[in-house]
Amino acid sequence: MSTAAQPTAEDRYRLLGTLGSPYSMKLRAIMRYRHLPHDWVLRTARNRAETADVKPNLLPMLRYPGESRYRVDSTPLAYDLEARHPGQRSIIPEDPGLAFLCHLLEDMADEWLTKAMFHYRWFHAADIDYAAHWIADDSFPDTRGPERDAMAKQFAERQIGRMPIVGCTPENAPVIEASFHRILALLESRVSVHDFLFGSRPGLGDFGLFGQLKTMATDPTPMAIMRAEAMKTESWVRQLDDASGIEGEWLAPGEELPAATLGLLALTGDYYLPFLLANAAAVEAGEATLSLAYAQGPYSQGTFRYQVKCLQDLRRRLAALSGEAAARTRAILQQTGCLDALAQ
Repeated sequence: MSTAAQPTAEDRYRLLGTLGSPYSMKLRAIMRYRHLPHDWVLRTARNRAETADVKPNLLPMLRYPGESRYRVDSTPLAYDLEARHPGQRSIIPEDPGLAFLCHLLEDMADEWLTKAMFHYRWFHAADIDYAAHWIADDSFPDTRGPERDAMAKQFAERQIGRMPIVGCTPENAPVIEASFHRILALLESRVSVHDFLFGSRPGLGDFGLFGQLKTMATDPTPMAIMRAEAMKTESWVRQLDDASGIEGEWLAPGEELPAATLGLLALTGDYYLPFLLANAAAVEAGEATLSLAYAQGPYSQGTFRYQVKCLQDLRRRLAALSGEAAARTRAILQQTGCLDALAQ
């Protein structure tokens, strides 16, 4: 029997989330990969009061060892964990150019691929019924029968009501679905238990994509699409859920990027960055909605100030690069159609 001291509750992180939340799945997988001692706790009606004062009240929520307050927003949390545990199985490539590209793909997953997750979950009747009961089962363990069914119905109605706000409308469906199929095809050409976007170890960009795909691999319609078109990718999603045993290396600076990584950057240039530009322009003009056209047709939705901050942050990160890393990264962004939006 091992005599090594085991972390106490005061030494461990407390991660509150739900299994149906892509950002919860993302952060949990990051913490598992990085060997950060934590307790994974479903956020339910039983513990909701302990986070009632958290603003914004979004999942996941993370309480640091020795603290009483919870923090939110998976991307800043991931970076803060990097600062708190430097060198411990980092998910940020050491090369600053690769680190920027990795961040860009994570941002695309968080803010664009999530539209596919939300669209499929609340568009088809089978997915609505499945997801609503899944979330109610996780969130309300003390209810039974008709009462839990009522909770599921209430949650589904709320989420369906939000679909136009986040752009998940029937008119936008061709654009959202086309980008999802393209992401699957690109990942299918690359990923495996030892193959990731920036080497043989997972990075922040991998985990961003994973979070969205993890929940989509459970919801009926996107699960069926993944199993028909991208079985290796579905296996990769299962593997990355707990990558605590995976070792690997980053690509060397200047080493050729995998075709899938370049393809995902090109997709970012085709779909995500035009969306960010249209959103920023609409916000600046004081408009409530944004509109733009893709190859699959028109796209429109309400504006979001948070996504203006996303664009500003990407531009700030790119401007902070210098020397050879900056030149190399800008060449890749030029090649993939991303540079003009980010260099303004």
